[in-house]
Amino acid sequence: MSKGRSCQAWIILGVCFLDVFVSYSIRLTFGILLPVMIPALHLNRTAAGAIINSYFLVYVFITPLTGNLTDRFGGRKIITLFSIILGLGALLMGTTNQVWTACLFFGLAGAGASAMWASVTTIVQRWFTSTRRGTALGILSTGYGLSFAIMGMLFPALVGTFSWRFCWYMLGIWALVMALVNVVLLRSAPGDPEISPLKKGESKFTRYSNTEKLPRGNNYVKVFCSSQFWIVGVSYLLIACANYIVTTFMVDYANTELGFNFNKASYLVTIRGLSQVVGVLTIPFISDRIGRRMAIAGSNLIIILGVLGLILSGKELPILLTSIVVHGIFSGTVWPLYGACAGDYFKKEVMGTVIGAWAPFYGAGAILAHISGGRIYDNNNSYQMAFFLAILLGIFAAFLILLVKKVDGGITKSI
Repeated sequence: MSKGRSCQAWIILGVCFLDVFVSYSIRLTFGILLPVMIPALHLNRTAAGAIINSYFLVYVFITPLTGNLTDRFGGRKIITLFSIILGLGALLMGTTNQVWTACLFFGLAGAGASAMWASVTTIVQRWFTSTRRGTALGILSTGYGLSFAIMGMLFPALVGTFSWRFCWYMLGIWALVMALVNVVLLRSAPGDPEISPLKKGESKFTRYSNTEKLPRGNNYVKVFCSSQFWIVGVSYLLIACANYIVTTFMVDYANTELGFNFNKASYLVTIRGLSQVVGVLTIPFISDRIGRRMAIAGSNLIIILGVLGLILSGKELPILLTSIVVHGIFSGTVWPLYGACAGDYFKKEVMGTVIGAWAPFYGAGAILAHISGGRIYDNNNSYQMAFFLAILLGIFAAFLILLVKKVDGGITKSI
């Protein structure tokens, strides 16, 4: 492995990190700004859920396409194009005055974000060997944990000094800058041996390149006929729903039910985001050693303990903070661990398609979270029942992932 090639791998990982950071800053900003946008736009929680669901509806329908396009044309072009769309959507969110325009503009942002996980994780997995895949995705995933933490600290100050609209303008500009960075620095895959900058001497060959003929027909049929694909997908849906019930409504819960002011409620998001960083830097590394199934199942079960603590803590700050830290550490590992399953169970040539095809499960879980969370609050004036629902979903998600068969001698990877 050449020193220059190793350096390039680190650059690719760094660029992908920034793509994830900006994308998730835009996605998670809505939940952070929700307490100030609700009175400004005269929203109830159901309407607020509809706005964020417009993001996920578009995301769900387009991500399978972007995953497939990444397999066919390479991630550099796809990610650059969709960075521009993401930036325009965020900029326009700063101009919205009505629910329908907010839905339209956030839906546009969702279209842009469709390349910021499936395509990005595909590129990273092509630059890392299977024994380092979880670790690489863990490093990548610090992007969304840090985005949550930094936005939680930054936005209260920006809202107080400027307005919530300024926050959207800033994020839109960031995404447009990333489009330029992607053009200059991003590369879709190594052209030579598969290399890992984390371990010298590894030289497992990959024959992937953007110019080679990719699998057609039967290979894709086998993907969608695989029980592994559907079991992982449904488990992904359930835990996504459980996580987004808490993530999206956490600030509003602290503000309306616990009586925290906006600044204090937003800092809970910062604590959770920093906890996610700890999780994604440790749990995926452990999953490379103990196996993805056990790591995912264990994380899902500990996530529900964090939600239970959130319910029982009330205004007891030590219990509340501990519960948020626990939830943050393990909920942050969901996306890299499930993403790594694509590389564990399917061939590299269809990896982007698999990750993209799992996106509708993830998106459907998020959509159900916002519908159920918003309606439960509007009907009960409380998020308590929504959090209990998250616990139930987390239990089922952990059970399902244990049904996935172990990879033994590459049998599953024959797909």
